[in-house]
Amino acid sequence: MPASNRPSTRKEEHVRLCTEEDVRYRSKTTGLERYDFDYVALPELDFEEVTPQTTFLGHTLRLPLIVSCMTGGYNGATAINAALARLCQRWQLAMGLGSMRSLLESHQQLESYRIARDQAPTIPIIANIGASQLTRDVRAGDLESLIELVGADALAIHLNPLQELLQPEGTPHFRGVLAAIEQLASVLPVPIIVKEVGAGISGRVAELLLRAGVRYVDVAGAGGTSWAGVELKRSTTDPGTNPLAELWDCGIPTADCIIEVAALRSSYDFTLIASGGIASGFDAAKAIALGADLVGVARPLLQVYQHGGEEALERYIANWELQLRAALFVSGARTVSDLRRVRLRSCSSYHNR
Repeated sequence: MPASNRPSTRKEEHVRLCTEEDVRYRSKTTGLERYDFDYVALPELDFEEVTPQTTFLGHTLRLPLIVSCMTGGYNGATAINAALARLCQRWQLAMGLGSMRSLLESHQQLESYRIARDQAPTIPIIANIGASQLTRDVRAGDLESLIELVGADALAIHLNPLQELLQPEGTPHFRGVLAAIEQLASVLPVPIIVKEVGAGISGRVAELLLRAGVRYVDVAGAGGTSWAGVELKRSTTDPGTNPLAELWDCGIPTADCIIEVAALRSSYDFTLIASGGIASGFDAAKAIALGADLVGVARPLLQVYQHGGEEALERYIANWELQLRAALFVSGARTVSDLRRVRLRSCSSYHNR
């Protein structure tokens, strides 16, 4: 794209790339396609009984769904966050805000974040800051002020070393992040959610976080949006000749992340969020059956809104709910809690025929 036609901010360019170009993983999937529901011919319940409600951050959600952290910090983000917040309020879903790094320097774009609470007074809202910022003299008091400014119920700290490495203006400074997270977990008045942005959190990394006092982990695995791909496209170097181009597909598939992290439940009490390529209510059901408590969705909703507005968002979520309820029903599960006990079948043999 010619420089004169490029969006004016990094955040704006991220939104454009995610909605207009193919920035998905190219040779890697979420791994969810390897599993199928264990069909129950005698579910012993009526479809009307299926209730996919859950609780999260002290709120009852109609669906086990977080509209994940997407944007904020530039003029066009206000309308996007307002529309997403109205959707979340109507459906009683949780909502994450985009990185609030810019608010540490100026409150000029505060409204682009604050609009979410204005439009959605009764849902869980999650503030968001990058982990690398924690190593750059950001104090707990600074973050507490941001949380209060946007009326958030939790703070997401996103781990994105791969993205920071490839981002033209990135700050790949992660020494001391774990200690900073541990300190924040002990002093902030709201829970901390630690999440990746799409390359995955392994069981080993999750255990480090749990030992540090984190009780909400969002694995954000590979298979959906490649933020390495986004940054490679933003680079002044042609992605085809960039010496780091092979990192486009770096990451751990979402299904593998869920299984590894869920195995830690025998030693730790925590909430497991699955995001990264969750494309439907059926994907959500598989993620929960593999061990997640709820799921997060980002880019698909952004694309739906950009191309069809709020009416299209409404149809998308209605279909998503129908798919999830259908998955519960054919698995013999009435609730999300029941779904966590459902057995999934490996269907790799089907795909090899």
